[in-house]
Amino acid sequence: MEKESGDEVIGASINKNGSIDYRATRVGSDTTLSQIIKLVEDAQGSKAPIARMADIITRYFVPIVIALAVLAGIAWLIAGQSGIFILSVIITTLVIACPCALGLATPTSIMVGTGKGAEHGVLIKSGEALETTHNLDTIVFDKTGTLTEGKPIVTDILVTPLITKENLLYYAASGETGSEHPLGEAIVQKSKEENMTLAKPDHFEAIPGHGIRVEIEGKDMYIGNRKLMLEQKIDLSSMEKESDRLADEGKTPMYLSVDGKLAGIIAVADTLKENSMKAVKELRRRGVEVIMITGDNKRTAKAIAKQVGIDSVLSEVLPEDKAEEVKKLQEAGKKVAMVGDGINDAPALAQADIGIAVGSGTDVAIESADIVLMRNDLTAVLTAIDLSHATLRNIKQNLFWAFAYNLVGIPVAMGLLHIFGGPLMNPMFAAVAMSFSSVSVLLNALRLRRFKPAVV
Repeated sequence: MEKESGDEVIGASINKNGSIDYRATRVGSDTTLSQIIKLVEDAQGSKAPIARMADIITRYFVPIVIALAVLAGIAWLIAGQSGIFILSVIITTLVIACPCALGLATPTSIMVGTGKGAEHGVLIKSGEALETTHNLDTIVFDKTGTLTEGKPIVTDILVTPLITKENLLYYAASGETGSEHPLGEAIVQKSKEENMTLAKPDHFEAIPGHGIRVEIEGKDMYIGNRKLMLEQKIDLSSMEKESDRLADEGKTPMYLSVDGKLAGIIAVADTLKENSMKAVKELRRRGVEVIMITGDNKRTAKAIAKQVGIDSVLSEVLPEDKAEEVKKLQEAGKKVAMVGDGINDAPALAQADIGIAVGSGTDVAIESADIVLMRNDLTAVLTAIDLSHATLRNIKQNLFWAFAYNLVGIPVAMGLLHIFGGPLMNPMFAAVAMSFSSVSVLLNALRLRRFKPAVV
């Protein structure tokens, strides 16, 4: 991975060429590597819901086996067998019974599965998240920074007779100075490319989900989306056609009004990640419903969704309403995953059945998520789903073997075959069989180490 001056370098990275000077911003347990190790260890020590059945059975297993051994001894005593025969039956029954296999069935698979996920850049925070991912039928993608690169650029500057292009960019960039919103940053970056010296706003007011209001050089200005302009009763009719055209091209029109009159539009566009279409296409092929959620207007949102291959779009959604949209899908009976990277995605990530944070995202988003994708690659969502299916399948195999072993082994140890003229099981053979049952569960769990993502 190419790194340039000013880029962040993760500890334990290997520098293949040349030499570098770096500054430690995190040390000890705060480093990225330490956090990854902690997440994996926490996940490996957690329990999946499927383990509850095994835990309940294991809780009553030992007293039930002791009772069965005693009952078998009493039955053979009544049948007239010798004391040595009866003692052999009791010992064999107690030895062959194996709660270990039941206890190992789930945690071993989770341990291997979460470790394998970390190898492929998918950090699964808990066994519950690993199991829930298996049942997902709907995935909601945030647009900016998730489906797109999150690095928008200014593509068009359109003005009314009230202002020049240079002044429009000057006022807009001055207002957006210090903005952390990707669209605002794009406007400021454009002004830097034009070598502009910007003014400091006399007044600044952020209007969440809409834009900003600023005062610059005595002029009252609003910079933001269509909703903001309509709320301020700004007449947009003179640039309606141009705005629609830009939106149909997948660009986001940003309006600027000066003293209550429309001054112009700055169009901003963000490029799709190269793997977005591939991930969406594969999810849809598997029957998963894919939805895009964005604060963009309907025209822009539909144009971008069409490019990436998504039919269902939730547009003009305010940051604080994203979680509510996810909740509506859940109330409709869907198992929902939310994929996002920003601070405004955190409530939706927490609300979803599974929150998936892109590793390049904010700390808040990563903290709110159940799964973290360390690479900025959406095909890792498919890796998480495939790994969940593989791990759940492996757990079920382990549980089947553990139950089958005890259901067959205990009656045989109690003398079932001997009743029909067969041999009586030797206690030494019972000990070997008991050990083999635990080893077989471990070996089956280790098969997960051969897991490979279906989509790379």
